[in-house]
Formats: sequence, C-alpha cells, structure tokens
Amino acid sequence: MRRVLLAVHVLRPGAPKIAADFAATLQAAGIEVRAIVGEAEALEEAGAVDLVSVPAEPGAAADCELAVVFGGDGTILRAAELCRGTGTPLLGVNLGHVGFLAEADEEDLDHVAQRVIAGGLTVEERLTVDVLVWQNGDVVATNWALNEASVEKASRERMLEVVVEIDGRPVSRMGCDGVVCATPTGSTAYNFSAGGPVVWPEVSALLMVPISAHALFARPMVVSPESTLAVEVVGETTSGILWCDGRRAAELPIGARVEVRRGAEPVRLARVHPASFADRLVRKFELPVAGWRGSSQAARRAAGER
Repeated sequence: MRRVLLAVHVLRPGAPKIAADFAATLQAAGIEVRAIVGEAEALEEAGAVDLVSVPAEPGAAADCELAVVFGGDGTILRAAELCRGTGTPLLGVNLGHVGFLAEADEEDLDHVAQRVIAGGLTVEERLTVDVLVWQNGDVVATNWALNEASVEKASRERMLEVVVEIDGRPVSRMGCDGVVCATPTGSTAYNFSAGGPVVWPEVSALLMVPISAHALFARPMVVSPESTLAVEVVGETTSGILWCDGRRAAELPIGARVEVRRGAEPVRLARVHPASFADRLVRKFELPVAGWRGSSQAARRAAGER
C-alpha cells in the first residue's frame, strides 16, 4: 500500500478544499492518504473521505513515501517536525506569500498530483543544525532546526550581551538584539532579513549573523559545515531566549551557552520542477532582470521554461 501524508494550514482560506481535492485524486490511484488529527476533520468538512488520521507528533510520516504540505513556509517547517526520524521527503504547495521552501503553487496541483502518482520524484537533502543549551556545565536542552537557531533578547528594553565563538575560540563580544545561526536553506529566511548572505542550498556551510549589533566587528560570517558555533549570554542584566525555526523555544538565563553544529539528520525536500536556485530566487523575490541577454543557450532554455 502506498501512503502519502497531508499537512494543511486549515485556517488559510480555501486550503481544506484544495487539499481534499488533491487527496481524492491520489485515492483514485489507489494511494492511502493520511492527515493530522484536527486537520483531517477540516478536510472531511471540505469533502474528503476515507482519510487515515494520525497524531501531530514527530514520526507522524512513518511508512509514508511523501508528505505533501499545503500552506506557507511555516507549515512546511511544522511538517518537517512530523517527518523527523522517518526519512520521508516533503513536497510543499505554496498557499502563502513568498513560500521559499515550497516547490509548487496552487495552479500546479494537477501536474503535482500526476507526478506523485507516477512516483520517482527528485529528492534533495538539506543540511540541518543540532542545538545544545548548556548551563553550569550541564546540557539543559537539545533542539534542531532546518532554517536557523536564533539567540534573541528576552527583554525589549535592553540589548542582549553575548560573546560569539567559532570552533572553540572567541571572536567578538557585542551588545545586540540577537544572533542568527543559519543553514543555507535558512539563508533566505531570518538570516536574509538580518542582512546575512544568500547561500545556494547545495553549498555546505553554516552562517552566523548578528542582529542590530553595537560592536566594531559585527559582520555576517560563513564557516565550514564541520565548525561549531557558540553564543554565550554574558553581562549582568539581560537574559535571552533560543528559537529554533521560530517554532520551538528555550529560556537562556545569564551564563547560558548555545552550541550549534551540523545536524545528524537532514531534511529531504521533493522536487517536481528542474528550475535552478537562481530562477527560484528571482521568482520568489520578484527580482528585476529585465534587459538580461545571457548566452544564447541559456536564453533559449529560460524562454522554454516560461
């Protein structure tokens, strides 16, 4: 039995009906469709039938060949938690705004459904980070992220005092709003908003970007994927908070230390379109490219893709 898990932002207008129609197409091809408890009810109200409900917890995608996500990047990050530990790839259908992690838009759904039914989707592995929180010499929390782990100030009125470290050596002490430790996948998310570089997803690297820092040296840094990044909360007045993908949080009292290193388990993203990352960047951010000529071969290829 082939199985596909659906993860749906059911509060987004039209999403339950779109997902229900997609589920019916897969079921007609003999594929079992699973949905998260709570979301399954919304899909059934929109016309879906014979869904298998599973709890919203890591491992929900076990035994599924694919998880199809209807929503924006936030919904895809949530679905990545459901696929954690299963090896199940994600395929995102963008019903949000930028939707940089999504592979397809609503108008592509018929094509996506046929590709899922046919099987053999291309799958990319994306680097993640594992995160440890230390306090008084003990590990007090562990976490992970696909996009970024960010250390941020807990109090709006005061700056956060931190010392940042690379591979066991201190690099700079600064007052700031926080520090983003990002993956290449996350380089177009919080890292981008904080002024960090855009890194192509096939590049293996880790990024560290201070947020609104008051320091002589507060530049974005790109380091080896085998490096260990660390942020220590120092000073005497302001504690911090750790956010992983903006979804999972841990308090950081003064003296806490956050270590970020390459994750042991990648996230797998399924692809149905062969477009390059440069094309995706232009399309998602609506970048101006008028006047580009390029090589004749590249121009013909671009014209054919349009």
